[in-house]
Amino acid sequence: MNTLVQYTTADNYAIIKIENGKVNAISHEVIDALNACLDKAEAEERAVILTGQDGILSGGYDLKVMTKSLDAAKELVTRGSKLSHRLLSFPTPVIVACGGHAVAKGAFLLLSADYRIGVEGDFKIGLNEVMIGMTMHQAGIEIAKGRLAPVFFERSVNNAEMYSPKDAQTAGFLDKVVPQEHLLPTAIKVAQLFGKLNKEAHKNTKLKVRKQHLENLANAIEQDMAEELSFNQ
Repeated sequence: MNTLVQYTTADNYAIIKIENGKVNAISHEVIDALNACLDKAEAEERAVILTGQDGILSGGYDLKVMTKSLDAAKELVTRGSKLSHRLLSFPTPVIVACGGHAVAKGAFLLLSADYRIGVEGDFKIGLNEVMIGMTMHQAGIEIAKGRLAPVFFERSVNNAEMYSPKDAQTAGFLDKVVPQEHLLPTAIKVAQLFGKLNKEAHKNTKLKVRKQHLENLANAIEQDMAEELSFNQ
């Protein structure tokens, strides 16, 4: 059993829970485990509930990898972008149950799902890359452009503006905000409701609706792979 990502099932859905330290860092091992869990859910044709620990979905990429070298950081970011592409094109519904903070890649996970539920509280959600000296990668720009409300797009990407859960809902990071104790029950209700959709119709319609977005994201990933990742002190 993987200790970084847990996979459980009930009825027509699977719960994929990230448990990697205090900030639920997204490492190579976490991405490997997430893809393995997504393989299972896809084979079993289950809706997916992606979640983290109470208080945080994820604070972003593993800093040990990101500070090792530019090549190491680029490899991890590229794999994270490919994970987002997979989630955006996943054949069954993907719901994110965000129990608190979602920063950097944590926020991009929100932007990669079909339905996003957050919780009330003093939590921050957003893209802090520019704040910490990272020039936003092209894939990140495309993911944000495709999912954020237009008026919030540049505020989030260029200005690294962070939002409360309620403001994150307005910006386009979340679809619904509930009390902490209602998070998982609400996500399960949504998963059960989405589970009643015709699977083929859902998959085909999602790919039609997101066709240009997915093509733009795939091209952006290729562009990022050909360029150097930029960090500034």
